[in-house]
Amino acid sequence: MRNKVLIVDDMELNREMLSAILEEEYPIIEADSGKKALELLKDQQDEIAVVLLDLIMPDMDGYAVLEIMQKQNWMEKIPVLIISAESKVEAETRCFKLGISDFIRKPFDNATVRNRVKNMIDLFSYKNELEEKVEKQTETLKKQYKLLMMQAEKLKESNTRIIDILGTVVECRNLESGEHIKRVKGFTRILAEQAMKDYPEYGLTPEKVDIIVSASSLHDVGKIAIPDGILLKPARLTHDEYEYMKSHTTRGCDILRNIKDVWDEVYSQTSYEICRHHHERYDGKGYPDGLEGENIPISAQLVGLADVYDALVSERVYKSAYSEDDAFHMIVSGECGVFSPKLLECFRSVKKQFEALAEEQRG
Repeated sequence: MRNKVLIVDDMELNREMLSAILEEEYPIIEADSGKKALELLKDQQDEIAVVLLDLIMPDMDGYAVLEIMQKQNWMEKIPVLIISAESKVEAETRCFKLGISDFIRKPFDNATVRNRVKNMIDLFSYKNELEEKVEKQTETLKKQYKLLMMQAEKLKESNTRIIDILGTVVECRNLESGEHIKRVKGFTRILAEQAMKDYPEYGLTPEKVDIIVSASSLHDVGKIAIPDGILLKPARLTHDEYEYMKSHTTRGCDILRNIKDVWDEVYSQTSYEICRHHHERYDGKGYPDGLEGENIPISAQLVGLADVYDALVSERVYKSAYSEDDAFHMIVSGECGVFSPKLLECFRSVKKQFEALAEEQRG
């Protein structure tokens, strides 16, 4: 318990006078020198409520005591009341700069000493109690924050797991190589990181890019609902078959709507945008909604371009693979539909990275 009063004065009479004023209310400990005072402070700093300090003492004066107390940060918890015969204003100013709480000149009035000591002890007691409460609350908040971060990481893992499972189901039904999803994720990340750097107006952040890349796995989830006769047909689709194939965008959204309550809303919304709109084109001639320009979510624009590039450079049962250079020129010339001019600039910037990833995946 912090309730002791430390009286520091080299004159015994002064210590006795101060002790007589305060001993009825507080336990008193005394030091006849600065060195003795520091020893008591070191040993009993958690019990001392206030220090009454004289300035003029042999060997170590009050200023030296204050300087050491300041370096040890003791005065943050223990107030110091200077009681001295020193009359110079400079002395008082120096003491306050060293962090004292009050200054009384000798000869002192008993009531003044008693009241100021009580006020300082009450004030610092409240201050220390408040700081302890804040420390405890801060520690509690840190623990709660850590728990929330752990829960958020588990939720993120759960979201990713759901996406991966659905993506795997699509690949198992498709005649594509099974590496399509992995490649699209890679191309999407390269393009998204370039767009984040070049066009801050898209509001992309590393966290958003991670979510878009993860959700890109579900761009073709609607193919689960496409009959094998159409999905696996080795020849060119008829007009009606192609129209039915195009419905994989909306059918995929139906699937995602049915599971929206089991995963994070941000992942769910991003997956929905990509699934429905990755075949939209910047001039409004895509499907299923004919969205135009920046009305197409940036997530869908990124995955749409990545998906087209992979389709071009990959071999399918109904076509041979185009070279990376041919695929690049087909996309920038608009042969595969019109893409955002901004994304095409990003695409030009990452051309070599796309080619390197395509080569790596093919090898």
